[in-house]
This record gives sequence, C-alpha cells and structure tokens, in this order.
Amino acid sequence: MLAAARRVIDSDGWQRLTIRRLAAELGVGAATVYHHVQDREDLLIQLLDSYADESMRTRLPSAPRERIVAATIAIHDTLAHWPWAAEVVAADGFLGRLSGSAVAMVEAIVAGAVECGATPAQATTVFRSLWYYTVGEILVRTRSDSSEADREARAPAFTDFDPEATPTLAAIGPRWLEFSARDTFAVGVDAFVDGLLSRIADDAG
Repeated sequence: MLAAARRVIDSDGWQRLTIRRLAAELGVGAATVYHHVQDREDLLIQLLDSYADESMRTRLPSAPRERIVAATIAIHDTLAHWPWAAEVVAADGFLGRLSGSAVAMVEAIVAGAVECGATPAQATTVFRSLWYYTVGEILVRTRSDSSEADREARAPAFTDFDPEATPTLAAIGPRWLEFSARDTFAVGVDAFVDGLLSRIADDAG
C-alpha cells in the first residue's frame, strides 16, 4: 500500500494522493484501504514514518552539540531526497504525529540541547529554530531548482543593480546565482547551533 502511495506521489504529487486514488492504483475498493488507514492524513503519516525508518538510520555522536548538528543534517538529507515531505510535515499537527526514526531525531536534538544546559523551553526553541531553518532551506531550494537554461535566463537580472544604491549587490552581479547555488547547509547548521547554544549560556550567566 505504501509503495503504491509513493508511486502516486512520484507521478502526480502528494496533493493528488487520496484514498480513492490509492485504491484505484491498487485495484481495490476504497473500503479496503480504510481497513489499513483512518484517512488521508493517517496515510501520509504512515508513509513518512516508513520513509524515515528507511533513511534516517544513522549513528549519532555521543557529544551533545555534535549530536544536535548530526541529527539536524540527517533530517535535512532525508527530506532533501523527498522534498514533498517537507511540505507535508511543515503543516501544523503533522510533526507531533510522527513516530520511529523521525521522532528519535527530534529527541536527539532536544535532549542534546538540555545536556548543553538548556531548559525544556530553551531546548524546544533550539529544535524549532533548526526545524524552520531546515524546512525553509529545502523548500526554497526545491522551488528554485530549474534547468541550466532557466538559470541563464534569470542571470541578466543580477546585473541590473544600481552601483550607487546597492554597491555590494552590484559588485557581486551575475555571480549571485553561482554563489547561491552552493550547498552550505551543513556550514549553516554548525554556526546556527553555536549561536543558539551560546545564547543559552549567556542567559544562564
């Protein structure tokens, strides 16, 4: 059933995945599918849990700071290979209903923050901040991906900056696309975690 759901998503997008569409893919009645899932949301959650269990199996470092970084990167890399999942779990209520490996990574981040001196409220903020950064990066990069021809077509717009009003942007010019195409997520997470933990240490002091 989950394999069939993946096929539907791969061909038509996750928005088109419905119980009726899945039943048609399987060649059964919708009532048969409802024996295994409560509704479409439950189907998506089962699909995401299954995918996380397949792709998030990684040994995390024992040091709490490094564990936070590694868990965040594991979440990112999993979602980056299945970008539609980032859209689903970004919706209110979905993240709290996941289980298995997905929740284990959340636990690793929150527990790591607590071990670094965070209160439960601060640890939650650490996770939510990293979560927003992770999902945002995936969604923006996915929606920005295009063919080389499309990228070249957009390039001239980056030569139109006024050197007097925006001298730095004008100096970067057409290299903006080159620079922005670089994968700097891991570097960003590393710095982000340092900043979040530093703020916690300052508050404690």
